[in-house]
Amino acid sequence: MYEERASRLAGAVVWRRTLEDPAVRPVLPDGCMDLLWSEGRLLVAGPDTRAYVPQGPRRRWAGVRFHPGTAPGFLGVPAHELRDRRVELTDLWPAAEVRRLGARVEAARDPATALEDIAWERAAEAGPPDPLLGRLVAALDAGRPVAATADELGLGARQLHRRCLTAFGYGPKTLARVLRLQRALALARTGVPFAETAVRAGYADQPHLARDVRELAGATLGELLGRR
Repeated sequence: MYEERASRLAGAVVWRRTLEDPAVRPVLPDGCMDLLWSEGRLLVAGPDTRAYVPQGPRRRWAGVRFHPGTAPGFLGVPAHELRDRRVELTDLWPAAEVRRLGARVEAARDPATALEDIAWERAAEAGPPDPLLGRLVAALDAGRPVAATADELGLGARQLHRRCLTAFGYGPKTLARVLRLQRALALARTGVPFAETAVRAGYADQPHLARDVRELAGATLGELLGRR
């Protein structure tokens, strides 16, 4: 079984998956990063540029999925260093601290809530995220062109690219593609016809939507909806 809920952290989501859920679902690019726990291990999932398909035996999982651009401040590492990677938390934080946090999660009745508590405490130490990043995500998620968004934020192209690499793991054009993919999936899942989904999500036409979904998700839109 998979379930998720809103976190106390703004924009974040707390989720868990139990052994009763046999499905292997691809994790699609969404601009987010996750703090993960799975049967004694603490890990971090970096920002994806392509679908990630979990491998190995079924395990219990819990996680906190951070709103795009907010995790690097919490983790203390630029997002591009974790792009398309799953790494042990000990690769990022002191081993003694990770052992202490791991024991805390293991002792908790609900590992997902324990992870959320850790994220909450760490985020309080790190301070609030850069509001410019939130404005950037909102503009691109609304379909604003990258160049126009940079002008509105008062950033040059190179400066915007550097800020995006640190915060999101890739440049603004890739971030815009990922957010557009998520808009299309949200529309299609409500039953909007694919041709209309393409127009409303910001694609040139339905073939453009099909190509982009295949490149980013490794499957057709119809296959993704069926897997869900």
